[in-house]
Amino acid sequence: MDGDEGCSYGSTNGLDSSPHKPSQSQSPSCNAVDLGDMSFMMVDYIKDAMKAMDMMRNHHMLTDVVLEVGAELFHAHRLVLAAASPYFKAMFTGGLRECDMNRVQLQGVSATVMARLIHFMYTGRIRVTENTVCQLLPAATMFQITNVIQACCDFLARQLDPSNAIGIATFAEQHGCTELCRKANQYIERHFIQICHEEEFLQLNCVQLITLIKKDELNVQAEEEVYKAVIKWVRYDEDNRHVKMEHIISAVRCQFLTPKFLNDQMTNCDVLRKTPACREYLARIFKDLTLHKKLAVKERTPNTPRIIYVAGGYFRHSLNVLEGYNVDDKTWHTLDNLTVPRSGLGGAFLKGSFYAVGGRNNTQGNSSDSDWVDKYNPAKDQWRPCSPMSVARNRVGVAVMDDLLYAVGGSEGNKYHNSVEL
Repeated sequence: MDGDEGCSYGSTNGLDSSPHKPSQSQSPSCNAVDLGDMSFMMVDYIKDAMKAMDMMRNHHMLTDVVLEVGAELFHAHRLVLAAASPYFKAMFTGGLRECDMNRVQLQGVSATVMARLIHFMYTGRIRVTENTVCQLLPAATMFQITNVIQACCDFLARQLDPSNAIGIATFAEQHGCTELCRKANQYIERHFIQICHEEEFLQLNCVQLITLIKKDELNVQAEEEVYKAVIKWVRYDEDNRHVKMEHIISAVRCQFLTPKFLNDQMTNCDVLRKTPACREYLARIFKDLTLHKKLAVKERTPNTPRIIYVAGGYFRHSLNVLEGYNVDDKTWHTLDNLTVPRSGLGGAFLKGSFYAVGGRNNTQGNSSDSDWVDKYNPAKDQWRPCSPMSVARNRVGVAVMDDLLYAVGGSEGNKYHNSVEL
């Protein structure tokens, strides 16, 4: 067969092709089939090219700059550094003296971190660990390597814990990582109760403490928890901190403390004895509360997920499941099981906890109505029992009013209740 009588085309792995219709003036190169011209994208080309350049860097082939970091020397290609880092692009193209230097000394970064960053610039891969992230993020910020900055922020966001959230928020703010800072502060607001027992909370300065406890979004069941956290903070270094109590106490929404709690604190709190101005301030609030004066401050509005809880139920027997539906991201989550399978129970949410009330345990060989009341803690994903009701109530109505939990009606065997208890 002559070479111009026909030709064959086969698909090749790693090629992405798309045909283009030829113009009227074009003639096909193969007279058997008119395929027009085709564009090919070699999907592995860039990866292979960068791999080759990294190999050349390791063997000092065609490198045109040496980076001096402490006692370590790193041979590299200006083009690769400039393409990966606006810092190096400005250094090598902005008319600075480094443009003509074959050896450039770098400050403010360790040799270990520099080696990781150069490896990333040639390979697109970076390993972030607890031991390196605190050095890696500042260096990536200095060299403006956004992908590494994002990798560090993602790593730290996954590490958020009551013991480190304040430190991560501060670290993120120092390095301009606004999204990480937002996530860390949101975590602090949602887990304030756990965080106020940690060393980082006790190490806050006065301004930082006031900024934190002023937030509307603090997730607390009662303002007493904020007050107790402040007292705990003062006692950590009482000799130096009690003098600041007057400024701090005004950031606590004391108008939402109960008269009984206020009276107890004014009588027994040793920290208040050292600050007469605070005692006088609380005494005025106590008087306003007992006179039922209208409150001049608003309640906190915790920025917590909006969850619909589904507990228990019946399918051939009573179920012990607890599931939560997140209204914001429209996802279901399996939570800690009820301690005892129940159907016909009532449920309500009060002061940050979900309550499962009454119901019937209907399993093989057993059917009994219950007086149980169990409390679910969303922060710990954990149940604990509460005081039982005075009678067993199946198919009970449950409601919350004025921070009190009411159980209404229900049945016990063939007996139907018309009573209410709280």
